[in-house]
Amino acid sequence: RRGGWTRDGELVRRAQRNAVKREAAAVPARKIRMQRAVAFAGNAVECGLRGGEQRAAAASRRPGPAARHRRATAAATTAATAIALRMAGSAAAANVSASSAEHSSTAELKNDLLLRAARGEQVERTPVWLFRQAGRHLPEYRAYKEQTGKNFLELLADPADVAEVTMQPVRRYAIDAAILFSDILVIPEAMGLAVEMPGGKGITVPQPIADPADLDARLALTIEVDSALKYVLDSVREIKRQLEGRVPLIGFSAAPWTLLFYIVGANSRSDPSDNAGTRWLSQYPEASARLLDSLTRIVSDYLVAQVDAGADIVQLFEAMGGYFDDAAFETSALPCIRQIVVNVKAARPSISVMAFARGKCSPHHLELLRDAGCDVVTLDTAVTDRAALRKRLGTAVGLQGNLDPRALIAREGAEQMLKDEVERMLREMGPQRMVANLGEGLGGKEDPALVKLFVDSVHQLSERIISGAKEF
Repeated sequence: RRGGWTRDGELVRRAQRNAVKREAAAVPARKIRMQRAVAFAGNAVECGLRGGEQRAAAASRRPGPAARHRRATAAATTAATAIALRMAGSAAAANVSASSAEHSSTAELKNDLLLRAARGEQVERTPVWLFRQAGRHLPEYRAYKEQTGKNFLELLADPADVAEVTMQPVRRYAIDAAILFSDILVIPEAMGLAVEMPGGKGITVPQPIADPADLDARLALTIEVDSALKYVLDSVREIKRQLEGRVPLIGFSAAPWTLLFYIVGANSRSDPSDNAGTRWLSQYPEASARLLDSLTRIVSDYLVAQVDAGADIVQLFEAMGGYFDDAAFETSALPCIRQIVVNVKAARPSISVMAFARGKCSPHHLELLRDAGCDVVTLDTAVTDRAALRKRLGTAVGLQGNLDPRALIAREGAEQMLKDEVERMLREMGPQRMVANLGEGLGGKEDPALVKLFVDSVHQLSERIISGAKEF
């Protein structure tokens, strides 16, 4: 299979052409299957809710850890996982699944700027959204966490909470997309790894996979995404219902290398040149290949399932791209990304795929991602010569990025400096075939007033550039 992957663009284009034909023929049958699935899901949720309520009542009568910590073995029994997640979040999650399934993709989009830009169509203004736009930089998010008494992982377990947090930036800013409020480590958790969030340390994998024998003993290399990650898909449906077509919804996943990186014990504080992830690639090449193949299949299924639940476009994050060398990127990470794009587009040809390989944003790396079939590639904050990059890549691929989030931290003169940087970014990358965003995620210290100014400035300045206005 890896040999076939080297025929980059042609493989993707052939898969897309064949998939379009299959998609056209399959639409009537799929509608019938979806109607049956919705009916079945409603019955299943009722049964799960009754069982969950009985277990919750029993749990309340005995001492022990919070129900949230019983999710660590999610992959072992997927049916029990769905019930446990109801207990961890709230009984309302079952109602979310039933009530939102029929609404997941029925509302007509009122704002499709992002989707048109990703497809390479002309837009009247440049679309804009932000990495980590939902979360701790927003006072309403901090207030909601305090109100619910839940930590980040506990919020993720309840579709009602996920929908609320996802909607907060959509209500506050004129952004052109919502993105699912979730985390990249939901996949390792669904495969059987415990994921924790000790105070002040971020999300951790306390017992990573140590070696190939440990891999075989502890990690489920095949999972049913619809069951193991049902709580995420329920969240997508509920978000889609609440959006009512206001803006598109972005689904997302980490890419396989980034997932392997965390699964074997590396993290963002690891040495970029020597870490558990790169050691696994060199010490256990066969086991690494098996794990990457498994993750490629799971990520593909997960993204397609998000689309079926209501996501309009998907984003693939190779968040740890800067933690291995170029050779490893091309032999280990890129083939997985390429295959995921092929799989997603074969299953859902109309869906665009955006990719962000942080730390691998040179012109060469972005060309590789373009040739792998990605519709939009992201520039991180290290990219400075945006005009040269646009010239080299052309308009066959969309560019996303790459404002430094430090420009959104309040200080004297910040407003004018931000407007100037937005204008430079738009002129250098071009307002068409572009998605304005950041070069890395919001960190929590940004000023919401400056975030709003960024969003509004992108819209106003790009409209003037596109319309050919002489003055700013």
